[in-house]
Amino acid sequence: MASATVARKSQTFVAPSAAPTTEATLELSAIDRVPGLRHTVRSLHVFRRDKAAAGARPPAEVIRAALSRALVDYRPFAGRFVGSVAAAEACVACTDDGAWFVEAVADCSLDDVNGLDYPLMVREEDLLPSPEEGVDPTSIPFMMQVTEFACGGFVVGLVAVHTLADGLGAAQFINAIAEFARGLGKPTVEPVWARALIPNPPKLPPGPPPSFKSFGFQYFATDVTSDRVAHVKAEYFQATGQYCSAFDVAIAKVWQARTRAVKYSPEAEVHVCFFANTRHLLTPMLPKEGGFYGNCFYPVTVTATAGDVAAAGLLDVIKMIRDGKSRLPMEFAKWASGDVKVDPYELTFEHNVLFVSDWTRLGFFEVDYGWGKPSNIIPFNYADYMAVAVLGAPPVPKKGTRIMTQCVEEKHLMDFKDEMKTFF
Repeated sequence: MASATVARKSQTFVAPSAAPTTEATLELSAIDRVPGLRHTVRSLHVFRRDKAAAGARPPAEVIRAALSRALVDYRPFAGRFVGSVAAAEACVACTDDGAWFVEAVADCSLDDVNGLDYPLMVREEDLLPSPEEGVDPTSIPFMMQVTEFACGGFVVGLVAVHTLADGLGAAQFINAIAEFARGLGKPTVEPVWARALIPNPPKLPPGPPPSFKSFGFQYFATDVTSDRVAHVKAEYFQATGQYCSAFDVAIAKVWQARTRAVKYSPEAEVHVCFFANTRHLLTPMLPKEGGFYGNCFYPVTVTATAGDVAAAGLLDVIKMIRDGKSRLPMEFAKWASGDVKVDPYELTFEHNVLFVSDWTRLGFFEVDYGWGKPSNIIPFNYADYMAVAVLGAPPVPKKGTRIMTQCVEEKHLMDFKDEMKTFF
């Protein structure tokens, strides 16, 4: 294993490149203000680059300038949060204090560290930006670190506060930075704030505080070939006459494998929860040309008994997922009109709940700062009190779906791996 050393050369706040015409404090939406979203989303984005053909300007210099330009159009990312999240009064003050930007260098090539494939040979903390000592990272909407490797390749480490943008919105902002880095004069997608267009139903009395019990879940990642996923999708269509997605297939398999491995009692309820984009349900309100980058999702929860999930065929579990997705328009409309007794955005972190995140369709894999699209993306959507499965892609040139999980304890890990192997 290579011994990689990362040295930070500079770290500073990057402000918008143009002076603002007005000062503004912008209200957040009812979804933005969900207390559980005041956390950071962290990820590493690996870019291969031939040093000889890379041009004169180093990536960190190009990306820093592009970030400054993009912040003119996305001022809230250079602002600061004000007001209380708990009291649903949180806002963003467009102070132009800036986004935190770190420039670093590594003393090895990307090949020396296996292209940052799992298991990581460089500590994630060395490649992710962190604020100065004593500063709460959730007080800075956006932080970025560019680490240049000896081969000419580089890694972009991103830390963004979920309060300001969901995955689609964050990827829209990153793509704008990349477009400026490539020399475009304006972003392809015009950013839209429009948080007032998000439904704002009457606030429900708070439920019991969530439990943050540490379960000691272990990390496990596996790759599923495109052919295997296509085969299951074809089987599902042949059996039902309906289509399903790679997401449906992968999540059904993880949910069933986890349920079988943990061996819940047959009558116990098990849940899978994923966050569905709802922009298409707000087309009368949101601009038709897109550009909205705030939180616009709904937590869809599918519930069944452990006995049903464990005993069913994979196609039947896929149908459970599909049925849950089909309820999205009705459930979102009921929430928007205030016709719910329990706030669906108040999540519970129990052992029997599997949370799912899909990174394949957000737009991060399309980012190009001028040296090509990323060869690998490593999301860190993990907390020890949550059972999590994340869908991504294996490093280039591999094809298929990478399923990254942290959802079973050590004592169940071998059984879980064995169940997942039956997918191949």
